[in-house]
Amino acid sequence: MATPVPVLRLPKGPDPHSRGFDPASPRYIALCNTSITSSSSSHADPEELKREQLARSQLRERFLRCLMATRNKKVSLHMHGDVTVDATFGCCDIDVLNLQVSDLHTPIGVQKEALIRCQDVVSYTFEL
Repeated sequence: MATPVPVLRLPKGPDPHSRGFDPASPRYIALCNTSITSSSSSHADPEELKREQLARSQLRERFLRCLMATRNKKVSLHMHGDVTVDATFGCCDIDVLNLQVSDLHTPIGVQKEALIRCQDVVSYTFEL
């Protein structure tokens, strides 16, 4: 039987409701500000805006379908330092900066639920 690993509790977020969103943080500002120049331009062609919106909605739908297809699939994550861990893929956050996994099998034990930073992952492989 695998040894369970204790859960690390993170500190509460900066706002009183512990939502974790600091309106002054660069990440929050980047999420709120759009980098699309043609959408904000008043001189843009309406047909071009319509095509852009259609393309964005199709890309968003493909991304969400990809996430749904990988949910609850076994995944092997190859981390820095030649470490490979196995888990069940859950989902990722909006920026694809963190991965949520279940039953994470690490060299020191098993973690029931975990968030993995994408910066720590070199590659990953899904089982079919």
